[in-house]
Formats: sequence, structure tokens, C-alpha cells
Amino acid sequence: MASVKKILIADDEPRMLKLVSDFLKKDGHSVFVADNGRQALDIFNEQQLDLVILDVMMPEYDGWAVCREIRKTSHVPIIMLTARAEESDELFGFELGADEYVTKPFSPKILVARVQALLRRIAEHKNQMISIEGLEIDESGRCVTVDGVPLDLSMKEFELLNYLVNNQGRALNRDQILNAVWDYNYFGDARTVDTHIKNLRHKLGAKGLFIKTIRGLGYKFEVRS
Repeated sequence: MASVKKILIADDEPRMLKLVSDFLKKDGHSVFVADNGRQALDIFNEQQLDLVILDVMMPEYDGWAVCREIRKTSHVPIIMLTARAEESDELFGFELGADEYVTKPFSPKILVARVQALLRRIAEHKNQMISIEGLEIDESGRCVTVDGVPLDLSMKEFELLNYLVNNQGRALNRDQILNAVWDYNYFGDARTVDTHIKNLRHKLGAKGLFIKTIRGLGYKFEVRS
């Protein structure tokens, strides 16, 4: 890779921790490991991390609690690992601000591919400021403001908004959005898009009306009434 990225992997299963750590190191990353939630937060507070991988079920603090604490101060990409495959858990993770959700058992190569995809999308953001009717998007700084007030968006919410705005006036179906924003062949439910749209509209307030629902298809960003 062009530069070494600092990645935290937190999992209370020693074998899984070593396996994922080894694959990430082989891919050229600097890896920090934690076997419980408290240790994960300590490392997060001590290091300038580029990405965090959290197992949901951990002692001290579980992955949900760690994700919630990280999101209070950081937009660092977060991948959640879980042995549960229930849709409610996945949607809950996205609502907390997680960017990816990987169900165990999984291929370490697939996990590394998702890590690469997340890091690549961050690196590809151009130094560009978009301003539309009081909505401002700073692509390089990954910041969004509404009438001068900063919004607290997760990475996926930022990328979703950025994608919709850059395709202003164009009707986009859910598969197009998944492929563009998630940057790989997503195997989950397309309703993931609906959940992110709902959260994004709520955070945008009145500007959320710019995101139009196209019945039977998907969404588009349009300022005109």
C-alpha cells in the first residue's frame, strides 16, 4: 500500500485475533490488538488510528459500547465482527455509526478486502468543497455543515450524502447506491440503504427534504421542489 495504516483489532478469541492480525500485517498495516473493550478504548485514546475492527461480544465493554464511545469523538472507520447474523443486530450497528458488519465465520481475505475498500474510499476523496442551499460538504476534511452548524455523520453517512449530491437530479436504485458507497458486492439486505437514508435525513433536518424517495426504485438528491 502507499502508506502504512494503523489498525486496531479487538476480539476476545486469541485465535481469531492472531489470524486477522497476521493477515493485516501481511497487507502492510501497523496492527494494534486488544482482547477486551476497555483495552480497545485505551489504545484508541493513545493512538491516531486509521481504522478499527471490533468484535461485538467482548468482556469489560462489548463492541457496541466501544463503538458508541469512539463515535463521540471520532469518525474513524469501524468494522463490526459478530457471530450473530440477525438483521436487527446489523441495523443497530449501523445506527451506532459502524461502517461495515462482518458475520463470523468469515474469510480473513474478505475482511482485508473490506479494509482496503474503506481505506481506499477515504484516500480517493478530493480536495473539494460543495455548497448547496446552506448545505456544505468538505470532501477532503470529511465535514458537513448545515447553515454553518457541523453535523455528526458516520463515514458511511458522509459517503452516502456525498454520492447523492455528486449525482444530483439522478434517480439511483438501491443496488447502485450499495455498489458505489459500500464499494464491494454487498451481500446484506438492500434495506440497509433505507436505514442510512432515514438517519441521514434526520441529521440533515430541513435539508433532509433534498433527498427524494423514488417509489419502487430508490432515491435522488434534488433541491428543486
